[in-house]
Amino acid sequence: MDTQHTELARLGWDQWFADRADAGGAGSLARVAAVDRDLLLLMDAGGSFRGKLAGSYLHRHAQPQELPCVGDWVRVEKSPTEDLGLVQSRLERRTALRRKVAGDSVDFQMIAANVDSVIIVQSCHFDFNLRRLERYLVMIREGGAEPCVLLTKTDLVEPEVLAAQQAEIRAAGVTAPLLCLSNVTGEGLEPLRKTLQAARTYCFVGSSGVGKSTLINQLIGHEALLTRGVSATGEGRHTTVRRELVVIEGGALVIDNPGMREFGLLGAESGIAERFSDVVELTPACRFRNCTHASEPGCAVREALEAGALSASHVEHYRKLKDESEFHQLSYAEKRKKDRDFGKFLKTAKKDLGK
Repeated sequence: MDTQHTELARLGWDQWFADRADAGGAGSLARVAAVDRDLLLLMDAGGSFRGKLAGSYLHRHAQPQELPCVGDWVRVEKSPTEDLGLVQSRLERRTALRRKVAGDSVDFQMIAANVDSVIIVQSCHFDFNLRRLERYLVMIREGGAEPCVLLTKTDLVEPEVLAAQQAEIRAAGVTAPLLCLSNVTGEGLEPLRKTLQAARTYCFVGSSGVGKSTLINQLIGHEALLTRGVSATGEGRHTTVRRELVVIEGGALVIDNPGMREFGLLGAESGIAERFSDVVELTPACRFRNCTHASEPGCAVREALEAGALSASHVEHYRKLKDESEFHQLSYAEKRKKDRDFGKFLKTAKKDLGK
């Protein structure tokens, strides 16, 4: 790597990005730390500064997932006399964490990019939910990052409750690292610190009030994240109101996220296949190629269920997530086709007006 790239190494730049960086691209390199509507907070070797997307970039990239998000690397042009840098291009993403947008719309929402590990935070006290955990695991694997599970607020439950939750996670076949933490007593904080390595990027995800922002502020050493109170719920002192990439003590980069009530699946075929590999590996042995593992004769998955090799809840959740992802993917394909057809219509109409 050249001198500029070496200086960016503390922000997560490495040889993978250097090998794929466009040598002829305009502008210097920076990493997106936050997105506030049409403005970006950028970081480079010299510090942080504001930027905005060039009009030409917006013209070429109309889809939401094509726009820079927290964690992206971009090329930006900025003169010493200007307050804002102008983002000209976005570099290829190594990993991406995304979900279906909340509600009835069918489109992608980018959560973060170029994340090495995603830490799924669930509170032992009120938020523990194995099925929601599996949704996160599917999309993390789909995007190429490594998952880690963190159970918080351990001081609010009895030791046997915590042990039962840990056992339930392992019984479901989850092999990701599993950590436990109390923000009140500090128990578990040091093992987490040792997990977070310098120049690597970690994204914390979970519901509101599970302690993500409090934890990250502890890791930073002061309250740096933009939060607002949620004391009326009695769960958690803060909730994050925007995504932000920050460098913590020790040099690791962490991204906090607003709490997510929904985590819809869209285009998650490979993530589902990896999370439910025990079910997927049996599918070729089914008599029918399009077996749904419901009532078809000669179903290898149902035979495994009857033999006790698989649990009914595990297979049912596999089917549910697979159906959901396929339904949303079909709807998304139809939406993209309508968008393309409308674009062609506009181009034809402009030509006709010019005649």
